This record gives sequence, C-alpha cells and structure tokens, in this order.
Amino acid sequence: MNATATRAGRWTATDVPDQAGRVAVITGANTGIGYEAAKVLAARGATVVLACRNPERADDALARLATAVPGARAEFLRLDLSSLASIRDAAAELRERHPEIDLLVNNAGVMWTPRSLTADGFELQFGTNHLGHFAFTGLVLDRLLPVVGSRVVTISSMGHRSGRIDFDDLQSERAYGRHRAYGASKLANLMFTYELQRRLDVAGANTAAVAAHPGGAGTELVRNSPPLIRFLYPLFEPLVTQSAERGALPTLRAATDPFARGGEYYGPDGIGEVKGFPKRVGSHSRSHDKLAQRRLWQESLQLTGVTFPV
Repeated sequence: MNATATRAGRWTATDVPDQAGRVAVITGANTGIGYEAAKVLAARGATVVLACRNPERADDALARLATAVPGARAEFLRLDLSSLASIRDAAAELRERHPEIDLLVNNAGVMWTPRSLTADGFELQFGTNHLGHFAFTGLVLDRLLPVVGSRVVTISSMGHRSGRIDFDDLQSERAYGRHRAYGASKLANLMFTYELQRRLDVAGANTAAVAAHPGGAGTELVRNSPPLIRFLYPLFEPLVTQSAERGALPTLRAATDPFARGGEYYGPDGIGEVKGFPKRVGSHSRSHDKLAQRRLWQESLQLTGVTFPV
C-alpha cells in the first residue's frame, strides 16, 4: 500500500493491495465503474467475474480488459438482476465454478426509468437495485463466509438521501415517481448493508458488508433520465461528474482497503461528495433506522424466497 497517498487522504488505485489468488465477482461490470473496478482488480492479480445481463456487451468488456491488462484472468457470468430465475441460475453456476469467493461487488443498477416491472412483478428500480442484489447475495454468501477478509460491497448513491421506504407500497403501485423510486432503491442498498453487517457480527463471520457510492460519475445511467435532463446534461456534466475511473475508487477502497470495516460507507471527499478521492462518509439518518432495516430484510426474504446463512 502507498502509505504516503493514504496519509494525504488521496487514496488511489495504486493503493489497492495485491489481489493474487482472490476471486472478485462484480455485477454490471461490462461498463462504467464496474468495469473500471474490474480492470484494477485484474491488474492486481484477482480473477474477476463479470456478472452481466448482455453476453455481447460482456464479450466486448472482456476484450477491452484483455487489452488493458494482458494476461488478465476474467470470466463472464450471465446474470439478469430483474429475474429471480436468472439470479438462481447464475448463483448455481457461480457456486460450481468457485468454491470460495473473496469479493462480491453489487454494482449493477438502473436509474430513473419509467415505471415498469421485473419478470417477477417487482417495480423495476427497487426490484433490480435492491431485491436482485439481495437475492444474489443470499444465494452465494456461503461461498464468502469461510474466507477471511471477504467482503460484500454494495453500491448506493447520493440519491439515497431523498429516498423513503414505503412499506405499504414497496412496488410503487399507488404512485410512481422515477426519482423517488430510485432514491428508495438506493436507500434500501444501505439498509441492506447495515442489517447484513449486524447479522455477520452476530454470527462472528469472517465476511464484512461495506457500502460505497461513486459521486457524480460519468456512466451510462443518465440514459434513462427525462428528455430535458438528457438535453441539458452535456452543459453541466463537467461540473457534476467525474470519470468512471475516478468514480470506481470508493468501490475499490471499500473492497480492498485493509483498514475498511464492516458497516462503513465510502464516497468522494469533495464538496457535496460529487467528486474527489474516496473517504469514509456518512449516510442519511433514515438508513440507520434499525427497525426499518429489519423490516426491509423480512419483506425482502418473503418477496424473493431467498434465505441467508446468517
């Protein structure tokens, strides 16, 4: 580790420790911060599993990765987080390939989509961003538990601050707002992380649950925004976004910093957490509501039919 960079608060990809012999599974790793994180982990020696929905885009990502990191150990795992059947199939295949997993990075997501449903009838943003990752984590967690230093890193967003969990309308059937639904899904990501860590602590597990957010990263998520925002976005992009490469740093720190601890949350250190180098940050008080965390956990168990080994 580059101790000088860490002391200065400018934690960068050069601070990622050696990852040789480790297996890192990253959802949505064919583009954006997921791909950038996979690239760094592969360069440090990890076997990276790109868990993606689209095989063609995954093939392109694998080709780019091979060029960027000659000799990279990288695999594709077909995973559609909007389908519980796909999640179960992917988890079964991953379990066959890898008896042990060191890192699970729950990165994939959708943002600001018009109201639509997953294959199982869940509102798309809540179903994909939260329930999909909840189910996938539950189905593969036993592959992480025996591994000392293993981590589940779930990517949230600054948007979680506007999120509220309406337990009487989890699927936004009564009223739907694309920004509100996105915020709720990102709040759920944090509540899931904190509740998972509590359960890991009770079990005395080797695994830690950590969360991160990229700030304003230049990724493809804006493609689902309303037409006016898409039109104006190029004008404001330099002010409110940083590169996907920089946006991946909080993920990488949460996943690999030896000093990171379960239940922590990492994001950029700049004004408003929009840009900067990764540091530990705080989350909205709603994310720390323990009763709501446990209720969300129970609701998620019932909706997905997935059980956890902790």
